[in-house]
Amino acid sequence: MKTVDRAILDTLAEYDSATVQNAGILVRGNISADEDYTDPSLREYISPGAKPAVGYALTSTWTPLNEPDAPATGRIDYFDSIARANVPVIVVQQDIDRPARRGAIIGDGMAYQMKALGAVAALVDGNARDIPGIQQAGLPLWATGRVPGHGPFNMIDHGVQVSVAGLRINPGDILVCDADGATRVDVETAVDVAKMCAEVRKKEGVLHRYFSASDFTLDKWGAWKSKG
Repeated sequence: MKTVDRAILDTLAEYDSATVQNAGILVRGNISADEDYTDPSLREYISPGAKPAVGYALTSTWTPLNEPDAPATGRIDYFDSIARANVPVIVVQQDIDRPARRGAIIGDGMAYQMKALGAVAALVDGNARDIPGIQQAGLPLWATGRVPGHGPFNMIDHGVQVSVAGLRINPGDILVCDADGATRVDVETAVDVAKMCAEVRKKEGVLHRYFSASDFTLDKWGAWKSKG
């Protein structure tokens, strides 16, 4: 897995996902939403706290309802990859069953294991269960739904491209996750995006101060418009 200096992740964690997404636009221009950020189907079930959860994606696919057509991959290798990473990782799971998003693909038992092995958050295209238990485990969680059960439960593959709430995620992508959802940062551009976050915050600060000033008038609105 290609990584960046830990300080870059720490810098990204100082900003919200929207600021990081804006910074990304300034670095590489606009890109398709499915390469950039999650859609409204993603819900934050367990908050990371004051700062976003930031880490490298460790991806996997699961079926919670039916036995797979081909032999499933053992999940131990996947859990080992969390332990071996030695960097902050976000476990990313996609339900690929038919129908998808019907059974649960993460619960409190998995959360305790993942947290103990080094995961800093979980991002799930599919359902979670045992939310109070996952919260006790201390694993921040985003998922597209919540149900109480599952049937035959298998991990199909890991280290593959997945799609979570409309966002395509590759293994090793940097994810910034907060109450708005998740935005993706390419490792190759992460240094520049982290630097540009400060510029985004600076420009927004100027706007916020201008329009919240106690002496704001329509003449000032006209002056702002004249700047283009």
